[in-house]
Amino acid sequence: MSPAHDCMLTLALPADLEEDVLELLRAQAGRVQGFSILPAEGFGSGATMRSTIEQVRGRAGRRLILILMQQQEVAALLEQLRAELRSDDVAWWLSPIADFGRLG
Repeated sequence: MSPAHDCMLTLALPADLEEDVLELLRAQAGRVQGFSILPAEGFGSGATMRSTIEQVRGRAGRRLILILMQQQEVAALLEQLRAELRSDDVAWWLSPIADFGRLG
């Protein structure tokens, strides 16, 4: 039996885009059954400093959205996100999931 999720799609985005992205993900209920959101800070050439505080600190306020899903659904989800929210400030990466379960 294969696990319900075989990969984790991570989206890294500016904090001010969080609600827009969450709304788009909720509309993809067939592909996205749930996700976790983590506060983060971005540093480096890809991190756009949007506020004065971020510029002073040298770190951009970010959100990481972790989505466990089937790899066969990833391309379609990314295509939908690009169509609705084209932004160089949103990065993504895909990681394999070796196993998944619940303790209960």
